[in-house]
Amino acid sequence: MAAAEVHNPVMFDWNDLKYFLAVARHGSTIAAGKALGLSQSTVHRRLDELERRLGRMLVTRQQSGYRLTEFGHALLPYAERVEATIVDFTRRAGDVEQDMKGAIRVTCPEPIVARLIQSGLIDSFHAQHPSLRVEFVMSDRYLDLSKGEVDVAFRSGDTDDELVGRKIAESVWAVYASGDYVERHGKPERVEDLGRHLLVGLDDSLANHRAVKWLKEVAPDARMAARINSVLGLVSAIKSGVGIGPLPIALGDAEPDLVRVLALPELTRSWRILTHPDLRRVPRIAAFFDFIVLEREALKPILTG
Repeated sequence: MAAAEVHNPVMFDWNDLKYFLAVARHGSTIAAGKALGLSQSTVHRRLDELERRLGRMLVTRQQSGYRLTEFGHALLPYAERVEATIVDFTRRAGDVEQDMKGAIRVTCPEPIVARLIQSGLIDSFHAQHPSLRVEFVMSDRYLDLSKGEVDVAFRSGDTDDELVGRKIAESVWAVYASGDYVERHGKPERVEDLGRHLLVGLDDSLANHRAVKWLKEVAPDARMAARINSVLGLVSAIKSGVGIGPLPIALGDAEPDLVRVLALPELTRSWRILTHPDLRRVPRIAAFFDFIVLEREALKPILTG
């Protein structure tokens, strides 16, 4: 039993390989100790311990110094390989630590930024990761993650197939009007009535937005009172009473001056958190991504209403 324990390769301390390597390279325990910044006795003791654990001699002691035994020569390249792996491991560990510092550039529609900040979720993330900070890049345009315009996106609707993501909520839309507009013009009872009302919609800079495409389909000859280049602008225009238009219910229901006049289940899409596959394993990006997925229940009222 004792012999089996001596020759069990898992029983020796990997840290002792550096003493073997130092002696092999410098030819004596004195020189090896100087190279390691340790005493000769420490190097000698640890080398003896390694040999005892292996059950074989690694070096022979001579007046001129130390020479590797045949066994020592055979093991030397493997010890060097372990050393190189440890160096790579240490370097990568340092890279990971560095990757857990700095900014995470997050894009989402401007109204959602305010709701996220007011919810306290971003403060919670910063408290968990004080070396990281979230930087919002606000745009109703889809910024390109593959080109590095941003790191993470909160996005509803169609998504790029090359991105990776997780569903975190539903994006639900409805047609809204101001109370003043309803008093003056009434409200549509069904989608087919929209052609008889003044409408507010997104302009051609957002031509691919599903709300724009939907409005062209259901009311191609509608009278457009205003065209806006942002969803937040839509809210303001509809509140002004200039016309009625589609809005996410998370925004429309939050405005006491607005009335939900038509549900639009056909515009419902999933909210997703998205990033590029190359970024998903970057520690600082993964930290934010995973935080958001864990907090998706808290996100639902922010994104869905």
